[in-house]
Amino acid sequence: MQKIVLTLIIAFTTFTVAVSCFQVPAASAADIGQEHSWTGFTAGIQSGYAWNNRADFISGSDGNMSADFNGSILGGFAGYNRDLGNGWVAGLEADFDKNWGDGNALLGIYSYGLDWQGSVRGRVGHAFDGVLVYGTAGWAYARSYTDVMGLDKTKETFNGYTIGVGADILITDMVFGRIEYRYTDFGSETFAFEIGTTDSDMDQHAIRAGLGVKF
Repeated sequence: MQKIVLTLIIAFTTFTVAVSCFQVPAASAADIGQEHSWTGFTAGIQSGYAWNNRADFISGSDGNMSADFNGSILGGFAGYNRDLGNGWVAGLEADFDKNWGDGNALLGIYSYGLDWQGSVRGRVGHAFDGVLVYGTAGWAYARSYTDVMGLDKTKETFNGYTIGVGADILITDMVFGRIEYRYTDFGSETFAFEIGTTDSDMDQHAIRAGLGVKF
């Protein structure tokens, strides 16, 4: 329940920032918006910051260990949108990011982090005055590692879901800026070592800003 409340708070904050900070001047936005079609293929770059968390149960230990390992993200996105009429737009999008989040616990004996992550999502939004405000949800995946001192590093691929909100803001008829918030639950995986296993659950809050082109 706490995660849901936090997600809604961050989503509302992101929407407010998107409209207030990235919207082009009203006159030019209206002119572009009247002539613009969101239908077409899109591609772009994005960067941001991710607040990652892993909850691990280490076999042979007294219980769970929960730790944050935050870091920057950098990547790109590509997709397709289609105007549905009356300002409504639907589409499909994929993205892929390098993630620099890492951390350690137990006096450095236990290290963990994310190598990369990605998603394939549907998007539904409403366009007005050169701004497309949208919601997005779909499949998410990530490559995470666990390193126990004196043992080989182990990597596993997580699979889960992602959900969020964002805004695409026209700069020209073909170029747009973007701001987006997403919550991602990457699910759970088991890391196996010679001396035991680690069962890990991983999730993330992330804010991204991007620059894209519509073809």
